[in-house]
Amino acid sequence: MNVYTTDKIRNVVLLGHGGCGKTSLVEAMAYLSGKITRMGKVSEGNTISDYDKEEIKRKFSIQTSVVPILWEDNKINVLDTPGYFDFIGEVEEAVSVADAAIIVVSGKAGIEVGTKKAWELCEKYKLPRMFFVTDMDIDNASFRQVVEDLQQLYGKKIAPFHLPIRENEKFVGYVNIVTKTANRWNDKGEVLEFEVPDYSMANLDICRDALMEAVAETSEEFMDRYFNGEEFSEDEIRQALRVNVSDGSIVPVSMGSNILAQGMYTLLDDIVKYLPSPEKRACTGINVKNNEVYHADYDFSKAKSAYVFKTIADPFIGKYSLIKVNSGVLKQDDVLYNHHKETEEKIGKLYVLNANKPEEVKELHAGDIGALAKLTVTETTDSLSTKTNPVVFLRTSISTPYTAKRYKARNKGDEDKISQALQKLMAEDLTLKAVNDSENAQTLLYGIGEQHLEIVAAKLLNRYKVEIDLMKPKIAFKETIQKKADVEYKYKKQSGGHGQYGHVKMTFEPSGDLDRSYTFEQMVVGGAVPKNYFPAVEKGIEEAVKKGPMAAYPVVGVKAVLYDGSYHPVDSSEMAFKVAAKQAFKKGFMEAGPVLLEPIATLKVVVPEHYTGDVMGDLNKRRARVLGMNPTEDEKQEIIAEIPYMELDGYTEELRSMTGGRGEYSYEFARYEKAPDAVQKKEIEERAGKVETME
Repeated sequence: MNVYTTDKIRNVVLLGHGGCGKTSLVEAMAYLSGKITRMGKVSEGNTISDYDKEEIKRKFSIQTSVVPILWEDNKINVLDTPGYFDFIGEVEEAVSVADAAIIVVSGKAGIEVGTKKAWELCEKYKLPRMFFVTDMDIDNASFRQVVEDLQQLYGKKIAPFHLPIRENEKFVGYVNIVTKTANRWNDKGEVLEFEVPDYSMANLDICRDALMEAVAETSEEFMDRYFNGEEFSEDEIRQALRVNVSDGSIVPVSMGSNILAQGMYTLLDDIVKYLPSPEKRACTGINVKNNEVYHADYDFSKAKSAYVFKTIADPFIGKYSLIKVNSGVLKQDDVLYNHHKETEEKIGKLYVLNANKPEEVKELHAGDIGALAKLTVTETTDSLSTKTNPVVFLRTSISTPYTAKRYKARNKGDEDKISQALQKLMAEDLTLKAVNDSENAQTLLYGIGEQHLEIVAAKLLNRYKVEIDLMKPKIAFKETIQKKADVEYKYKKQSGGHGQYGHVKMTFEPSGDLDRSYTFEQMVVGGAVPKNYFPAVEKGIEEAVKKGPMAAYPVVGVKAVLYDGSYHPVDSSEMAFKVAAKQAFKKGFMEAGPVLLEPIATLKVVVPEHYTGDVMGDLNKRRARVLGMNPTEDEKQEIIAEIPYMELDGYTEELRSMTGGRGEYSYEFARYEKAPDAVQKKEIEERAGKVETME
C-alpha cells in the first residue's frame, strides 16, 4: 500500500445500533472504491470486516475492524464497530483514535437506543459526525421521519445534504441540497443528472433554508448578506460547511442503499470534503522527562510517538498491536520506547491491517492507523515514543465489567491451558477480567453482559480447543456471632505411652471489627496454662475461623479470650492445646448467637427519567434499599441503592430489558450485614455436608 501524508488521511468510526447496517456499509464503500470486486453479505458470512468465526456464526460484529478505503488520492481508515452493548469496549477503543464519526441509522428501524448512545459517545470525545441513513431501497424506509426525529432530538444542527427520490415505491435517485441538482441511477448503476422533480421542490426549499441559515451563522458578514437576501456561492457554502461540520455545529445527514451500493459515491466524497484530517485535530500527551504538556497534534515534523489502541492476539493471524501515529513518521526497524514498561521495542516491519489481512508498508505518517507485529511487552492503551523524548498519552477509559460468572474446566487437566488462553483473550479485550476467588474456591469471569461471556467461552473452544462451563457465582457469605459464650473443652487421649492432654476455658464474643477474622487475648493467671501453649491455642482459633461451624464460610468479628484451663506435665503438647482451642471455638461459636452475613453492594443505576419507576420496583423485589436519586447532566436520573450481591445475578439483562438498553449500572462493595432468616436457612441446609463435625 502507498504511503499517505497526514492531510490525505481520514479516520472515521462507524457507530450505531446493532443491525443498522454498519458492516454492509463498509462492503458497499469498499466495492465502490474498487477495493473488492464483489460485495459480501453478513447473512452469508463473507464480509471483509466480520471475519471471526463467532461473527460469521452469529451474523453480527463482535470486534472492531479497520478497513482502509482509498478514494481520490485519500486514505479513509474506516473503523467498523459492534453495535451490541456487550462489546462497548471495542467501540470505546475505536472512538479514542477516530477523528470523526458516521452514525448509521436504518431508514426502516429509525432512531434506536444505539443511535442515541453513539451520539453520546461523539459528545464525550468531541467528535465531528454525520448521519448516514441506510435501507433506502426498502419500501417503508422513511428518510424524512429519521431527519425529523433527529432534529427533534438534537435541534437545528441536523442538516440533510440529500433528499431521496422515489418512483413507484423504488429508490431511484437523490436531490443534492447544496447544488440544487438531482441525480438518478440507471440500470448499469451509473449516475445521471436530471431535473429536480416537482414533488421534491417543497422539501428542497425547507432543507435549503435551514442549511443557508446554518451557513449564515458562521460569520457576521454572511449573516448580513443572508438578511439582505443575497445568495451564497457554492464555494462559500462548502467552505462554511467544512468549518461547521468540523466543529460539530452542523451535522450532515446523507442516505443510500448498502445492498445496491447507492449513495456511496456522495458519502465517500463528503467524508473527504467535510470530515477533518488528523492535522485539524489536537492531540496532547505528557513529556515524562520534564513533566510538560507535549503537543503531538499529528505533526509529522515532531519526534515519533504513537498510541496502542487495540491488540489482536489471534492464533491464526498472530499478535498485532494496532496503533495511531500521534506525531512524526514511523519507519521500519525503528526502535520505540515504552515508558509504562520502561523498555525499548524494536518495531520491525510496519503493517496496515485490512480487517484481518496485514499488508506491509514502508512508513506511517502522523495521524495514520497501522499495526506492529509481536511487540514483547506493549499492551493496549500503552504509549510509544523515543527514549530522548518519552511521551505518554491519556489511556482510553474502558467500561468496567460488572457481569460475573463462575467458570470451571469441563475436562480435568485443562486448567493451565484455560488460564493461558484467557490471558490472550484479556490482552485483546479490556472488558474481560478473570479473577481467582480463593476464599470461596471459585474462579470468576467478569464481562459486560452474559452474551459477552458466552462468546468468550465459544472463543476458548474454537481458538484454543478448551471448554469451560459458566455458572452462577458463589456468594461470599461470612459467619459471625451476636452474643457472648463461655465454654471449656478438654482434649484427652490415652493410647499407650504418652497421651494427649489440653484443657482450655474460653470466652467468645463479637469483636466489633468485621474486617478481621478474630482477635485473641489471654488472661490466664497462676500458670494454669503455661505461656508456651498460648501460640498453640491461637493457632487452633486461626484454623477454626477458616471454615465456620454454621455453613463452612469464613468467620469474622470474633474476640476469643483464654482465661483458664489446665495442663499435664507429661501428656500436654502444642497439638493438644491447638485441638482443644479449635473445638472450644466451634462449641462457643454455636452458643453465641451465630449468624450468616451477606455482602452488600452500593449500586448506582443511571436511566432516563421515565424508567425510574420500573427500575425502583425491580430493585425492591431484589431486596434493595433505595437511598436516593440525583439528576445527571444529560437529563437522566441516577438511582443510588444498597443491594445484596446475590441479587445482582442477571441484573444486566433485566435492566436492559426494562429500559430498552438505555440503563447503565455500576456497583462496589459496601459492607457485610446479617442475611434474612430464609436465606440463612437455605445456605445452611445446602452446605451441611461441608461443615466439619466436632471431634
